[in-house]
Amino acid sequence: MSNEQGPVAVITGAASGIGRGLAEHAATLGMRLVLADRDAAGLQALCDQLQASGVQAIACVTDVGDVTQVERLRDQAVEHFGGVDLLFNNAGVMQTGFSWEITEAQWQRMLDVNLNGVINGIRSFVPLLLSQGRTAHVINTASLAGLVSSPLMAPYNVTKQAVVALSETLHYELAMLGAPVSVSVLCPGPVASEIMASNQVVDTAGSDFSQLLDSTIRQGMTPAELAAQVFDAVAQKRFWILPHKGFKPAFERRVQSILGETNPQFQMADVEDDAHAAR
Repeated sequence: MSNEQGPVAVITGAASGIGRGLAEHAATLGMRLVLADRDAAGLQALCDQLQASGVQAIACVTDVGDVTQVERLRDQAVEHFGGVDLLFNNAGVMQTGFSWEITEAQWQRMLDVNLNGVINGIRSFVPLLLSQGRTAHVINTASLAGLVSSPLMAPYNVTKQAVVALSETLHYELAMLGAPVSVSVLCPGPVASEIMASNQVVDTAGSDFSQLLDSTIRQGMTPAELAAQVFDAVAQKRFWILPHKGFKPAFERRVQSILGETNPQFQMADVEDDAHAAR
C-alpha cells in the first residue's frame, strides 16, 4: 500500500460493532478513513471522534443495498483521498425465526444488506482497485454462519454462506489475473455488538432463541480484539480469517456428514462454546 499519506480504508457498517472496531484500529495505524453506514448520527459521531484525534476521516451515509449509493461512496473516496487501498464490505443485519414464517420483505432486507451489499461493493470498487495498479485488499465480513448452519437463522445462514462463496470466487479470479489485489473473508463467531437490534423478531418459539443469541453475542469477543486479528491477517494476506476457534468441532461434524452422506446435526453448545472462548 504505497501511499505517503497513509493507506485509505473504506469501511461499511462503520457506525457500530465490528465496523467501528475496524475503523478505530485502522486509525491507530495512520490510515485515512472513508466511513459508511445507514446510521447517520452514529456515523457522524464516530467520524467527529476520529477527526478530533487527528485522523483524516469522512462520513458517507450509505445503504449498501443500493448500488448507486455504493458507487457514490467509491467516488467520494477517490475525490477526497485519490484512491482506495482497503475495502471492508462489512455492513450486516440479523433476522431470526422459522424459515417459513419469515416474510418476503424480511428475506429481501437480508439479501439486500448482507449479500447485495458485498456484491455492490465488489462491482463498484474492484475495477478501481485493479486500475490503480498497486497492492490493495478486499475484506468481506461473513460469519461462522457462513461455514456452519444453525436453526432459526435461515436468511443469515443463506446470505453469509453466499458471501463466503463469492469471496472465494473473487480470490480465484484475481489470482488468475495475477492482480496485486488480495481477498479475505472474515468469519467471526459472537462479537459484542448491537446487531440483534436489527432483528425483526417473528413472534414464535423462535423469540426464545433470539434472546439466547442476543445474550451470547453481547458476551462475545470485543470489536477491538477482533479488529487486531483482522489487520494482522490482512498484513499476512490470509484469505481465511477465523477469530473464534470453538467452531471447529461443529465444522468437522458438518464435513463428516457431507462426506458420509449422513443427516446433519446441530448442537447449541457449539455457539455457546465460542462465546465462552471469546471472554
